[in-house]
Amino acid sequence: MIEYLQHVYDLSLDAAPYLVFGLLLAGLMKAWLPEAFLHRQLGSPGMGSVIKAALLGAPMPLCSCGVLPVAMNLHRSGASKGATVSFLVATPETGVDSISLSYGLLGPVLTIARPIAAITNAIAAGLLTGWRETSEHTSAPSAAATTSCCATAPSADTKNGSDACAGKAEEEHSAKSCCAATPKPVEKSCCASGEASAPQRSTWKDGLHYTFGQLLDDMLPWLLAGILFAAAIQTFVPTQWLTEWGKGPLAMIVMVLIGVPMYICASASTPIAAGFLLAGVSPGTVLVFLLAGPATNIAAVGLIHKELGRRALISYLSSVVVISIAFGILLDYLIGALGLNLNVSEGGHTMLIPHWLAALSLLALIIAAIKPLRKRVMTPLLAG
Repeated sequence: MIEYLQHVYDLSLDAAPYLVFGLLLAGLMKAWLPEAFLHRQLGSPGMGSVIKAALLGAPMPLCSCGVLPVAMNLHRSGASKGATVSFLVATPETGVDSISLSYGLLGPVLTIARPIAAITNAIAAGLLTGWRETSEHTSAPSAAATTSCCATAPSADTKNGSDACAGKAEEEHSAKSCCAATPKPVEKSCCASGEASAPQRSTWKDGLHYTFGQLLDDMLPWLLAGILFAAAIQTFVPTQWLTEWGKGPLAMIVMVLIGVPMYICASASTPIAAGFLLAGVSPGTVLVFLLAGPATNIAAVGLIHKELGRRALISYLSSVVVISIAFGILLDYLIGALGLNLNVSEGGHTMLIPHWLAALSLLALIIAAIKPLRKRVMTPLLAG
């Protein structure tokens, strides 16, 4: 039990700075990145928004925990389901920090294969999630075209160039008609030609108040479940058992079953992958671990089901599993056929984040998660 609690603490300490960074980034995006821009770039279902989301997320140094608030904020700001899932997969699977660490520990072959597989995985997951969304988007009739008083298309009954408001109806109902030449000003009318009152621009404090409040509250149950489950795996599933499987599709399936529910960052997974390689696990099996582990966890599964629905969750999980195993098999084949040298480093993994910063981040999250403490400590800091 003591070992399990130690793993819970260690995982919480590892996750805290990345989660705080993700909440900070999401808060700044909420305040400064116009929702119209996000909706224009990522809102339309289809391949374009999915690819943009994958390329946007790939270089970001966010782990599978820290990416959750950013992805949720993207979706709530107008990003399509496909783009949201694409971003959610690409971001934790790779990043500028994990790529540099991969080169030092895993060698150039896996350093190249890892981001290529991650971006492909993200695009496939996004397209699979959004294909139904795309068909619904294109087939659904435009409500504005049928109900809006601003519609410019002439009625089917209109003949010889006469407009919809011609004739006696215009004379009798000019006060009520939206097509009248001098309509009565309506403050909230969709036909108002005057300037609408501009919404008040959010400040960075407003953004942080949202992310460290409502957004964190929505995520907290799933984050706790993910950390508790990951700690159980670390405590009760020995690493030696994994290394005995060696290589092949069955070993990759085992890696997926272990990696999907587990919380682990792309950077933190790199030294574990190096240990697997040195213990005799095949590069393809290790690549499956590097993809499936960071891309998924219990928290992400719960939030995707809650935010995007069951269909998106099934698409997300099936794509990550199938694409990861496919790339693992392909990598093992290419290494065997071409005789590639991996150049795996035997060096240990150094602590990337100081312990004091991780502890401070964890303390900040505890304060933000407990509402009475948050109202007493954080709310006054973000007020005004």
